[in-house]
Amino acid sequence: MKRKVMLSIRGQQVYRGQEPEIIELMTEGEMEYIRDGWEIRYEESDLTGLKGVTTTFRVEPDKVTLTREGPLRSCMEFRMGQSHDSLYQMEFGTLMLTVTTKQLFFDIVPDGGTIDLSYEIEIEKTEAGLIDYHLDIRTMDESE
Repeated sequence: MKRKVMLSIRGQQVYRGQEPEIIELMTEGEMEYIRDGWEIRYEESDLTGLKGVTTTFRVEPDKVTLTREGPLRSCMEFRMGQSHDSLYQMEFGTLMLTVTTKQLFFDIVPDGGTIDLSYEIEIEKTEAGLIDYHLDIRTMDESE
């Protein structure tokens, strides 16, 4: 069963040689229990620079998968201490990304929860930086 949720998202990107970029937003989304895990989904906005993209966090007992669909397509898998290669497909081309999970914590229950994720990113085999996400998820009453 899908439930409407309010997501509070804080992301920080620290790329080599640049000032940290912090994005904070609150947005509506949906949460659904799917065999052995949860899916949390929301639509990106102009604030994130990804308007038209649907982002999904799939939370399973031993991993979190971050999928983006739309004008930008990617699928990144996070397991503690492991690396994962994936394609990052944009309108103007495709890049090879490697993500290495540095921190992964989640606690999801039917009424909401939390995801904390920190990972190093390489773009085309070149170290690029560190990305941190913190998501707070809470269900919305139908009357909201």
